[in-house]
Amino acid sequence: MRDEHVPFITKILYGAGDLTTSLLTTILAFNVLYFLTDVVGIEPALVSLTIFMGKGIDWINDPIIGHLSDRTRTRWGRRRPFLLLGVVPLALTFILFFWTPPWASQIALAIYYGVMYMLLDTAATLVYMPYYALTPELTLNYDERTSLNTARMVFSILGGLLAAVLPPMVVQAFPDRRLGYFIMALTFGSLGVLPLLLTFFGTRERPEHMAQEQPTIRQSLNAVRGNRPFLFGLGIFLATWTVIDMLSAMLLYFVDHWLRRGNDFEIIVGSMFVSAAIFLPLWNWVSGRWDKRIAYVAGMVFLAAVLVILIFLQPRTPLPVIFGITALSGIGVAAAHVVPWAILPDAIEWDELRTGQRHEGAFYSLVTLAQKIASWLVLSTLPLILKASGYVSGATEQPASALSAIRALMGLSPAVILGLGIVFAVSYPLSRERHAEIVRELAERRRAQALSAEG
Repeated sequence: MRDEHVPFITKILYGAGDLTTSLLTTILAFNVLYFLTDVVGIEPALVSLTIFMGKGIDWINDPIIGHLSDRTRTRWGRRRPFLLLGVVPLALTFILFFWTPPWASQIALAIYYGVMYMLLDTAATLVYMPYYALTPELTLNYDERTSLNTARMVFSILGGLLAAVLPPMVVQAFPDRRLGYFIMALTFGSLGVLPLLLTFFGTRERPEHMAQEQPTIRQSLNAVRGNRPFLFGLGIFLATWTVIDMLSAMLLYFVDHWLRRGNDFEIIVGSMFVSAAIFLPLWNWVSGRWDKRIAYVAGMVFLAAVLVILIFLQPRTPLPVIFGITALSGIGVAAAHVVPWAILPDAIEWDELRTGQRHEGAFYSLVTLAQKIASWLVLSTLPLILKASGYVSGATEQPASALSAIRALMGLSPAVILGLGIVFAVSYPLSRERHAEIVRELAERRRAQALSAEG
C-alpha cells in the first residue's frame, strides 16, 4: 500500500530539498551576528535593533503562506508550486544580505540590514514552510516518516557541513573580508537553491489530501489550539531549535575569541557535522526501536552534557581534543535534527481523527513561526548580552567578562533550555501504539466514506 512505503528514490529527492534550507540557513546562522559586528562594524546594540526589526516584522507571512498552501489546488499539488516560485527570490535576497553598502552611517547600515533580513526571511518562508509540510503528504506510516525525516536530515547535515567548511575558505581567499562575504553569498546563493528543483520534480503529493475540503483559516487555528499532542511537540521543537540557533550564533565567537583558533573554525565545526552525519542512521534506528519520546530524551541529555564539557576547553587544549569534544556534540546534534521533526507529523493524524480535516499548512506554518520567534528573541538578545558583558566589535582582544558571557552562552544556557525540551517530551501524549491506533481508525473511516460515495 502507498500508505506503508515510500520509494527510496523519493526519500532521496525529498531530502535533497533540505540541502538548500540547511546550507543557506546555516551560513546565515553561523555568520549573521559576527558579520554585522566584526565585518560590517555595526555596534552590538544596533545589531540587536537590526535583528529585532528584520525578524520581527515578517511573522505574519508564516500563517498566511501556510493557509495559502493548505488551500492551493494545482496539477502539481498544494506544496510543490511554492518550491518552484520561491527559488529566485530566495537566491537574490541571500546575496544582497551579504553585500556591504558603501555607507558610513551606522543607522543607515542598520536599516539596510533590517530590511534585507525581513525580505530574506519572507523569501525563505515561501519555500521552507511548504517544504516542511510535505512530510505528512508523502506517507501516513509512523516509521516511514522517521525514515523520510532521516533522509532529509542527511542532506541537512551535509548542508551544515558544507556551510561550515566552504564559506570560510571563500571569505579568506580575499584580503577584503567584505568582498569575500559578498562573493561567498553570490556563489552559495546561486547554487544553493537548485536542490529545491529536485524536490519539486521528484515528489508527488497524496491525491486524497488534494480532494479534501479546504479548511478556513479560523478552522485551522481552532485545530491548532485544540491539538494537545501538537502543542507538546511544538514545545519539544522550540526548545531544541532555540539551542541550535544559540549555538550557531555563538560558535564563531567561541572558537575565535575564547579558543583563539579562528583559522581552524571550519575543521572544528566540520568535525561536529561529520559526526552528526555518521550518527543520523543511529537515531533513525533508535526511533524505530524505541518510542520517539525516549529517543529524544536520550539524545538531549547527551548533548547537554557534552556542551557543558565543551566550555571547559582552554586555548592551550590540543586541537585533537577539541575535535573529539565537538565530534561528540555531533551525536546530540544528529538527534536534534531527526527526532523533533519526526514527532510533529504524528499530531496531524490525531487532529484529522478529531476534526475530519487536515491542516498541515497551518501546523507547519506555526512551527516555522514559533521557530522564527525563538530565533528572533535569541538573535536580538545575544548582542545585548555581549554589549552588557563589555564585548567590543571588531576587537582582537576581548575583556574577561565578555569571554565569560560567550562561554555561558555556549554551554550552561543551552543545557537549561534542553532540560525544558525534555520536560515536554516526557509529557508528550502520543506513543507509538496510540499513533498506530489512530492510523487504523482513519483508514477505516476513509474506507467507509469511499463505500458510501460509491453507494
